[in-house]
Parts: sequence; structure tokens; C-alpha cells
Amino acid sequence: MAKIVLIGAGSHTFARHLITDVVSYPELRDSTITLMDVSQEPLDMITGFANKLMKQNKYKTKIEATTDRKEALEGADYVFTTIRVGAHNPPKPDSPTKFHGVELSRGDTINAGGVFYAARHIPVLLDICRDMEKLCPDAWLLNYCNPMAMITWAINDYTKIKTVGLCHSVQSTATQLAKYMGVPAEEVSYWVAGINHMAWFLELKWKGKDAYPLLREKFKDPSVYSGPEAHWAGPDVVRAEILKGFGYFVTESSMHMGIYVPYFAKRPDLIEKFKLVGRGLAGRERAKEDEVFKQQIDSDFVFPTKHSGEYGSMIIRSMETGIPLRINCNVMNRGLITNLPQGSCVEVPCLVDKKGVSPCYVGDLPPQLAALNRTNIAVQQLAIQGIIEKNKTKMFQAVLLDPLTSAVTTIDETRQLVDEMFKIEKQYTKGYK
Repeated sequence: MAKIVLIGAGSHTFARHLITDVVSYPELRDSTITLMDVSQEPLDMITGFANKLMKQNKYKTKIEATTDRKEALEGADYVFTTIRVGAHNPPKPDSPTKFHGVELSRGDTINAGGVFYAARHIPVLLDICRDMEKLCPDAWLLNYCNPMAMITWAINDYTKIKTVGLCHSVQSTATQLAKYMGVPAEEVSYWVAGINHMAWFLELKWKGKDAYPLLREKFKDPSVYSGPEAHWAGPDVVRAEILKGFGYFVTESSMHMGIYVPYFAKRPDLIEKFKLVGRGLAGRERAKEDEVFKQQIDSDFVFPTKHSGEYGSMIIRSMETGIPLRINCNVMNRGLITNLPQGSCVEVPCLVDKKGVSPCYVGDLPPQLAALNRTNIAVQQLAIQGIIEKNKTKMFQAVLLDPLTSAVTTIDETRQLVDEMFKIEKQYTKGYK
């Protein structure tokens, strides 16, 4: 019987999916699922959901809940991390972080926002891993926290824990591409590699044949990708432009991709042109969702047991049963992508079975794609060093190398931006020199 721990279980969306996914597999229904969060109220809500799900389906899965991380980790086989440090008291960037009309402190992957998001999360994730080294040294850490690449890289470099970083952008983009092409998603196959949030559909096939000609033909009509309902996040113009310019489709949404490269979000007129005003959930909308969720738990509502498509439970099932699986994971680049820096974090196809996770060899990416990836990897590398060493200069230099920031600001303006971010994030950057 596997012990599966969810740290950050109060993150209702992820926790709800992961719990449902686990028990959607009959082979995993004799597991123990331990829910852990530092906040009691959201923990109680997700615990109520989990108990109701087991009761309504007569599953024998054992549900535990605690605010004590060490208690949760004791004897764990698999540990999910879905935390968001500062979620209940997030920093609030103000006007000095905006330059020339462009907000440069947003984002959770790179730019100033991503670098300081990493400064909040990496120390906590490393603390979790140190607890795991003592309490469950053989367990797998399945991380869903952003910034994915920086966290996975830091865990691999500074702990002994077995880990993979998990994201849904590959499988969700594959489904989206099938929609654009007007074909059934189950008939689409692909080979994807790169870095998290900037991986590339190196092969895209429909019924075994190259589907890129069909996709390009569909994209001759801008209405296919530019309407407000094109993608869950809104218009998908940036990714269409990337396809036209670089020849391949990228995994992350236009809202994200628009701030990873220097071409789209560097002026207010371009933000409008490329439709980069997002539809993300505001705090008020999230509160409404939480209230609905609570009402469902307290009523006779029957929760569905359909699998969400997230990779986490699939990995556990394959490791427990030996049923082979191929998915995309974030792992260390040890000869996998030969024209990206060795030792960096890459997102590549991986085989999973009882032996664990075995990354697949990719070789060289097309040079233009590798070049785009390297611009982000440079930021990641310096940011990790800055966080581990608590070095303000390296944090500044990481932001200085950021593609969008460098397209908007001078060196002195970037220094001003970073100084302002240190003030905003002072609660999480104590001891930096």
C-alpha cells in the first residue's frame, strides 16, 4: 500500500484533481493519501472533499490530514508539492516595477517576477527535501510548483531526493492543436522537448503523418487562433506568430510565451496588438469558486471520478504496477538535449515503469529553438546561484539577462527594478547581500 503525500493540499484545484486521479485507478485505491497544508481552513475543506469522494464511491482509500509536515512525510512513497509561498499574503508590486508602460514584475517563470518567485519557493522546497532525506529518503518528489525549471534544477543540485517536475502544458497543447486542426485528439501523436513552458512540438502527427502542413493551412485564417475563445487563456496570437517565425509550435499559452521572449510585450501598443490582456482568475473569482466547492462538499452533490489528465497519478500507477508509460517530465539535462547546457533542467519525453523515470535522448534541437531556450536558461542559472548564495548582484544579473526586461529597460533601469523588487519581497529575501 503506497503512502501518497500532498504538501500544499489547500490548493484546491490541484489537490482535487490529484486525489481524484489517484482513486480513478483501481490499483491505487488501497493507498493512504496524506493531506498537508500550513493553513487549517483550506486543509479542512479539501479533507472534507476527499472523505466525501471515498464515501460516495465506497473506496477504502485512507485519508489523513495534518498541518505538521514532518508527520505527513514520515514513511512516504510519493510526495506531491503544490505549494504557493505567500499565497495568503502575496507581495503587491506597485508602479515603480512598470517601465515604459510595461509591467516587468509579473510572471512565475522568468523575468523579475519569476526570479523573485523562485526566491520565495526554492528555500522552502529545499527544506521539504531535507525533511524527506531524513523521513522518506527513497520517496519520489513529484513537483508541480513554479518556477518549475529553477526548482527542479535546485533540488537536483542541492539535495539527494529523486524528483521530476510535472506540468500539463504538453498534453493540454496537444489537445488544443487537435482542436485547431479539427481532428480527434486521440488521433494526434507528438514528440516534444525543450524547457518547461518553452518546449517544442518537434514532431506533430495525425494518423501517423506529419500534421504541420495541416496546422499551417488552418492558421492562414487568423480567426482560428485570434478570437477570445481560441484558448482557455484567450487569443493565441503569440504562439501563432512563434510558429510563423520559428517553424514550430510551443507548449505554453500565448499569455505566458509573450513575456518569455522580447518580441511581443515590450510596448503597450504591442500588448494590445498581440492580445496579451489575460483572463486569469481574480481573487474575487477564486473566492466564488471556493464557496461553490464548499457548498458541493456540504450538499448531496456527487463528485465525478474522471481523470484530469495530469501526469502525477499516472507515474505512481506505472511505478506501482510496472505498466509502462511515456510522458513529458522536467529532468536534468545529462546528454539528453545536446545543444542545451548540460546540467540545466529540460522537459523531455520520459519512460516510466517500476524502475522509475527514464528520460529519453533527444539530440540537437533545431538551432533557432535551442537559441530561444538558452535565453531563458541563462536567467534560471544565475537566479538559482543568487538564491542559494543570497547574492543580490547575481539576482540583478539574472534579471538583466531576461529577454523581455532587456528589451524594455536600460541597465540602470533594471537595477531600479530589482531594488524595488527586493523591497516588495523583503519578507522572503532576508539576508541577501
